Amino acid sequence: MSAPILRIEDVYTDIAQYHILHGISLDVPEGGVHVLLGRNGAGKTTTLRTIMGLWRARSGRIVFRGQDITAMRTPDIARLGVAFVPENMGIFGGLTVEENMRLAATGGRFDDERLQRVFTLFPAMEKFWDRQAYALSGGQKQMLAISRAIIERRDLILIDEPTKGLAPAIIRAMIDAFRDIARETTILLVEQNFLFARALGETVAVIDDGRIVHRGSMAELAADEALQNRFLSLSMEAH
Repeated sequence: MSAPILRIEDVYTDIAQYHILHGISLDVPEGGVHVLLGRNGAGKTTTLRTIMGLWRARSGRIVFRGQDITAMRTPDIARLGVAFVPENMGIFGGLTVEENMRLAATGGRFDDERLQRVFTLFPAMEKFWDRQAYALSGGQKQMLAISRAIIERRDLILIDEPTKGLAPAIIRAMIDAFRDIARETTILLVEQNFLFARALGETVAVIDDGRIVHRGSMAELAADEALQNRFLSLSMEAH
């Protein structure tokens, strides 16, 4: 079995006086979509932010492609090929779609082939190329956030609750786009929408109160009603 692209080893993270992560350990296989499920406040976002260096782990190790990145700064982690799409999307409302994309491209220059791939995945980005981001719909803003993450080749993309507040039709389009992206890039996806996660995930881990309480294949969880009743009762959206 090949080494995981990302390994989290017994990580503890505090935010001010609050202890959020309590010894998280997780291996993320290379390739495909891997899901971290859990209720609000369980530690999902803190896990992604700790991987990305936005929060500092108090103890434990985070290893990306064999390199310890636990103490690295966020820009240095990004340069290794890791992208982060936060829950608030991280786009600049006063800038156009093009300007937002240029900020994510190396030297502000686009690779034409990758840009066309973005337009194929998200046609709205080409349609609204000159529109300021604040004027986009919620779904279009999420498309822009993901487009920024893939305008350069990435080895790993961390995505935090991309379906939150989106209409079902947009969510279905996101499923197709994520499947395409996952053919070249590993995705670690944080979600509460189980139907979305089930459609994409190869592996799944469930976090509660800052601890991993279940890990396994998504197929196993999707096929086992007893497991779903046990873990989806942690206030995730299973409808």
